[in-house]
Amino acid sequence: MPSFKPFAAAANTLRSRLSPSLRTRGGGGHGPSRWTSPGHEDHPKGLPFSRTPPPPGESRKWEDWELPCYITSFLTIVILGVGLSAKPDLTIETWAHQKALERLELEAAQPAVDSD
Repeated sequence: MPSFKPFAAAANTLRSRLSPSLRTRGGGGHGPSRWTSPGHEDHPKGLPFSRTPPPPGESRKWEDWELPCYITSFLTIVILGVGLSAKPDLTIETWAHQKALERLELEAAQPAVDSD
């Protein structure tokens, strides 16, 4: 039976090399985080996307990417809905049903042969 000591040693080595980076990557380390830039809020204000709402009576101004994104999404849904509803039925059950109907029609069209 093979020994598991080399695997245990490799696992310990890997764990010892990865554990410091795993502890500090989530922000538990000292100093600035490597994932944030200066001026970044560590604790958001509790608003969606950390944006302040517009004053009462004013609507939010759309950004440049929103209209093309919404139009493309809507057209994608329409094209997929029409395309998937109009696709041909290519299941094996449908094919077998059509072949069985063809065979029944052929049997009905042939004259009955008496075996005297």
